[in-house]
Amino acid sequence: MSRILLVEDEVVIRTELRRLLVRHGHDVIEAGSVEDASADHDLRAFDLVLADVRLPGAPGTALVGQCGGAPVVLMTSYATVKAAVDAVKRGAADYLSKPFDHAELVALLDHHLPGARPARSALPDVAKGASVPAPPAPPVPPATEDDELEGMVGGSAAMREVFARVRKVAPSEATLLVLGESGAGKETLARAVHRLSPRRQLAFVPVHCAAIPEGQIEGELFGYERGAVPGAISARAGLCEAAEGGTLLLDEVAELPPKVQARLLRFLQTGEVRRVGATRARRVDVRLIAATRRDLVAMVRDGSFMSDLYFRLRVLEIRLPPLRERPGDALRLAESLLRRRAWAMGRAPLTLTPEARAAIAAAPWPGNIRELENAVHRAMVLADASEIGLELLGLDAPPQPPSPAPAADAHEGEPPSDSLEGYFRRFVLEHQHELTETEIARRLGISRKALWERRQRLGIPRPRS
Repeated sequence: MSRILLVEDEVVIRTELRRLLVRHGHDVIEAGSVEDASADHDLRAFDLVLADVRLPGAPGTALVGQCGGAPVVLMTSYATVKAAVDAVKRGAADYLSKPFDHAELVALLDHHLPGARPARSALPDVAKGASVPAPPAPPVPPATEDDELEGMVGGSAAMREVFARVRKVAPSEATLLVLGESGAGKETLARAVHRLSPRRQLAFVPVHCAAIPEGQIEGELFGYERGAVPGAISARAGLCEAAEGGTLLLDEVAELPPKVQARLLRFLQTGEVRRVGATRARRVDVRLIAATRRDLVAMVRDGSFMSDLYFRLRVLEIRLPPLRERPGDALRLAESLLRRRAWAMGRAPLTLTPEARAAIAAAPWPGNIRELENAVHRAMVLADASEIGLELLGLDAPPQPPSPAPAADAHEGEPPSDSLEGYFRRFVLEHQHELTETEIARRLGISRKALWERRQRLGIPRPRS
């Protein structure tokens, strides 16, 4: 049994995290601030300290170095990720960006609580108000090596190739470009590369380029000096510097404005960062991974993405297939999610009914893994029994196989196809002259954006009006 100090000022979050950790057999002591934790407890009497970065009074990073040999794991929002990364450089064990999955948190803590180390709970109980531990929850059934790799799940031939590629590129220091549709798991793949790399003990800093306003992205990435940007009352390091020694993920890199593309190219060429308003550059050792769902080749052609930057990013490349091109993986992912979430929630494992399994296997999943995760999570919340049926997933029943159409009905020059892409192609070509794009998307059950993206990928241009 491990003793964990939980420092979190939000009572609701603290209570939920305490219940989660107690369900997994840990003895949890709570505090609302660094000052309360220091006054009421001996900080050296814990196996691990879990603290939020943003706290009233002293920040959670102040606990680093005060807890003896106990690892300090920090919880951080996007706004405080740099403080957490800096704390890791000063000796913090790790950090986790909010919002995070409970299973991810438990796995991270287990990683930093090695069983070989003597439990600090054997020390005299100097803390006040120790809680009564609950019996440990059953462990997650082990996944086979072939079907999982550092958080990625897949047994299809396409994913086996991805796993092999990840293992090859991870030891390299070269820049990596990850291509794939929205929700396909590009950040998970980038994390897997980081965890398998020589940099795994240092920071992994993910940046979603499309989520940062265009006027702020330059300062967020490269930092700025005092007064260089509106509201800059002091100098601030950027996220490139925050990732020093580790890995920087630029997700949706195609959304960077031209000015920032030029600065990123300079950074890749020289390995130096010059903050906005600074006169001198700083050398930064970072392994860069870029990810995008966009067609960068087409963007280079139309001039919206720098060709030099594209070739700098594409030293190594991994294309992550969408879920619809990974036969059997949707069901594998659903069952893995059920196991992990049940374990994290401390409840008995749930199973899928035959109808639910068939619907999951047959669904097109236009939102990819993200859509599947949401469906499984919703079903688990609503489930009252040990089985999850079709109605809880919110999916339609799997369609019956269509009757074979006569060859004369096929489009001229195009062989009939029962695949999802074949159906999409036939439907669009048959209806695009009589329906608007909005009506086509609605009938296919996808967004206009998804319709546009699929047209581009399959080479089906919109007819001229």
